[in-house]
Amino acid sequence: MEDVLIRTHETVSLKEPILVAGLPGVGTVGKLAADYLREQLGTRPLATIHSKFFPPQVYVNEEGLIRLVSNDLSYLKAKSASDHDLLILGGDYQGISPEGQYELTERILNYCNALGTRELYTLAGFAQGHVVEKPRVLGAATSPARVEAMKRFGVVFSRNDPGGGLIGASGLFLGLGRTFGMEGVCLMGETSGYFVDPRSAEAVLKVLTKVLGVQIDFSALEAKAKEIDRIAQKIQEVTGEGRTSEPSNPSREDVGYIG
Repeated sequence: MEDVLIRTHETVSLKEPILVAGLPGVGTVGKLAADYLREQLGTRPLATIHSKFFPPQVYVNEEGLIRLVSNDLSYLKAKSASDHDLLILGGDYQGISPEGQYELTERILNYCNALGTRELYTLAGFAQGHVVEKPRVLGAATSPARVEAMKRFGVVFSRNDPGGGLIGASGLFLGLGRTFGMEGVCLMGETSGYFVDPRSAEAVLKVLTKVLGVQIDFSALEAKAKEIDRIAQKIQEVTGEGRTSEPSNPSREDVGYIG
């Protein structure tokens, strides 16, 4: 098996497709957002990515059938001839080694470059180490023009956040993307870092859908957020009044991971 194997399911011609990448990371924010966007937009499968840089694992479904862990690309044709088509990358894992992160990212970017991609958005969570009731969306971009454009959508660009830079696929896609002539933005939803966070994913998607000019129904994601709130409340009650399962004084180095 090759280090990275990309199997194309359908040969398509796309118009300068915008790539949206959301892989598992902090609070599962990026993956939740990408998966929900694919479901709501009704995208079509384009390619499946297998790699030696993923864990040696298969998933088993309720019927006892297995599948190899993977990343997946899907696509959506724009309704208007003047709009860009869309590519969405989601999946089970990021690369489990630095070498794997670079190789996977380069191969996927090369594939999307051949389809005409010149613009990309990565979706991620930014761990704050405490419960965030109303998550902001923080940003990092490849150019000053992108920064100013995203500010108009309410994206926050802070001198100190994210401290230490972007770690993982959310940053690497932007960095390596520039070597392909691609410009882009990372959208990071604030999250505690201790729970799967649909509310943070919703905040990221509300910005992204405005940027892309698409409309989706957020009701199912809002319902998931309320369920997570109930679970968190039960944990707080079990651990004692006034206490939570969070560390009392987490350091910035402990929680400031982007993924």
